[in-house]
Amino acid sequence: MADRKYQRPDFEYLKTAKFRLFVGQKNNVNFVPEFYIDFMAKIKKIGVLTSGGDSPGMNAAIRGVTRTAIYNGLEVIGIRHGYQGMIDANFSPLYSHSVSDIIQRGGTILKTARCEEFRTPEGRQKAYNNLKEAQIDGVVVIGGDGSFTGARLFNEEFDIPFVGIPGTIDNDIYGTDYTIGYDTALNTVVEAIDKIRDTASAHNRMFFVEVMGAEAGFIALYSGIATGAEAIIIPELKGEERNLKAMIETGNSRKKSSNIIIVAEGDEGGGAFAIAEKLKDDFREYDIRVSVLGHLQRGGSPSAMDRVNASRLGHAAVEALIDDQKSVMVGISNGEITLVPFRKAVKLHKDVNHNLVDLAKILSV
Repeated sequence: MADRKYQRPDFEYLKTAKFRLFVGQKNNVNFVPEFYIDFMAKIKKIGVLTSGGDSPGMNAAIRGVTRTAIYNGLEVIGIRHGYQGMIDANFSPLYSHSVSDIIQRGGTILKTARCEEFRTPEGRQKAYNNLKEAQIDGVVVIGGDGSFTGARLFNEEFDIPFVGIPGTIDNDIYGTDYTIGYDTALNTVVEAIDKIRDTASAHNRMFFVEVMGAEAGFIALYSGIATGAEAIIIPELKGEERNLKAMIETGNSRKKSSNIIIVAEGDEGGGAFAIAEKLKDDFREYDIRVSVLGHLQRGGSPSAMDRVNASRLGHAAVEALIDDQKSVMVGISNGEITLVPFRKAVKLHKDVNHNLVDLAKILSV
């Protein structure tokens, strides 16, 4: 009952001269032409889903999408379990109260999954048929580059527009300075490494700490600088493993009481365990340990930055659909909302800041 005032408006009424005059007065113009009201009426119901790996702040984005849509007189359908839910028609309506008390929660209330069937033309056809039957006019996809690849293929084949919101802790999507969940994950890693540093110093230990980042070293690089790591191994820098012994020996010459080496899981050296095994005979004076932070990086209550930016991106995604955009991602560049074609977001590579790589090496002496 609490959401009755948000029911979808009568678009026949929206076309009347009386309403067009009212809207015109509200926007300081004399009259709103009928074609504009017709344009507004194109999108009446939108779907929203989360896909791929979860990240803190996805719920804040769902909330932003839902309430912006309701504010604009649109119906909202939650699609559960990502693209698989689209194929299975696992749909449920979302109201304002549906997204109450979720902005502070990690994970995603819509659940997420990876869906091999959506990679096939037959799977996408099933999804399209279900969307049409449910009268869904546009879809917001919250996920990473794999999710956007599926959305791009769908938009090449069918007439229902998709708009993406970047949600991944890796922060590796081209065209946006920020992806949902990265800030929270980074702070989780920093907190964990600070605690590892305490015990490493107490026992004269050398810790190899593995963080997420199968293809990108943003978490490793930023957390390494933030925690004063002696070395950082990331996929973007080839051959760093070969220089690792020299870097550690330089630190030893300055009588450091502990050593923290941060390794991104996608490094060519094979990960933290493999690198530690190769170096254990060279540093017998240290008790060498390995800590893999793993999926704790995905969990937890999102940071204030993740909540605010997820809310901004959720709002922007709905506005993009209303503005007749399709096959684009909403991102944040230099603090401002930007639209990036899926084609670029998926195909182009986002590199780390190599000035920060140099800074990390300077500060580790």
